[in-house]
Amino acid sequence: MRKNTSLRYAACFALLAVLAAVLLVWNINAGSVDFTAGEVLAALLEPEDGGIIWTIRLPRVLAAAILGGALAVSGFLLQTFFANPIAGPFVLGISSGAKLTVSLVMVLLLSRGIVIGSAALIAGAFAGSLLSMGFILLLSRRVKQMSMLVVSGVMIGYICSAITDFVVTFADDSNIVNLHNWSLGSFSGTSWENVRTMALVAGGALALTFLLAKPIGAYQMGEVYAQNMGVNVKRFRVQLILLSSILSACVTAFAGPISFVGIAAPHLMKSLFRTAKPLVMIPACFLGGAVFCLFCDLIARTAFAPRDMSISSVTAVFGAPVVLYLMASRKSGRGARV
Repeated sequence: MRKNTSLRYAACFALLAVLAAVLLVWNINAGSVDFTAGEVLAALLEPEDGGIIWTIRLPRVLAAAILGGALAVSGFLLQTFFANPIAGPFVLGISSGAKLTVSLVMVLLLSRGIVIGSAALIAGAFAGSLLSMGFILLLSRRVKQMSMLVVSGVMIGYICSAITDFVVTFADDSNIVNLHNWSLGSFSGTSWENVRTMALVAGGALALTFLLAKPIGAYQMGEVYAQNMGVNVKRFRVQLILLSSILSACVTAFAGPISFVGIAAPHLMKSLFRTAKPLVMIPACFLGGAVFCLFCDLIARTAFAPRDMSISSVTAVFGAPVVLYLMASRKSGRGARV
């Protein structure tokens, strides 16, 4: 039985790796300007020549893979925290909170001619994520049904979006253009410096998540079981909040709000691997989120080329049906442990 399970895991990881490799190459090759396989290979082997492939497409492709994986892992941590597969950074309004604070940072600093660095964007998004998460935690003490908690998260998202629109009203025209392009959600305009920063932040958070694999497995069995296994539940819950907020903040800072990936990818990976073991699900969610976002970004770039679609619109088309299925498949009257 263990041998068959191991073979299944290996086959699933191999499938995800192949899909990721194919989509990486496809994304690099496809676009308003098509390249042959030889031209792509030559550009990758000679980065000093620059060009569209090395300076524009490759950073965008890597950003889609890194941020997609980070968003999926963030969703997995939130689903573990709330013990419900419907929990996710976008649905619970966490991404909207990050969007609000990043908007404030962009408008305030750009209006004074201050260049915004990656650290400032991530810090602002992290503060907004924690702020929204704090409201969700306060609501979770009174709201015991996950469906009502989701509605509360959506309301928080609308409030944050309304405040963001209010801020944009008083922004300069140039700032509005930058903010509008970012708020739609897109991997375009990514630089190699951005890729290095997001890889460092997401990679560090992912490594820390791996260190929590055993406590996560115990927590999935219930708080009482986790306490009996020696897990400091209060500290562990804070760690989950911080890690999920860092991952979702990194995504929002560089690509804007991206919908439904944090819910759809973990659920699809659980269905594919037929397990919820953290040591399996953490890398599986990262690979699955990367594949999901690479596929959606390919559609966003090529469906109406040379015009780009919002990445969040494409992820909603494929991710929202998964959320609807999850809500429809849950037994009526079943509450979530929060």
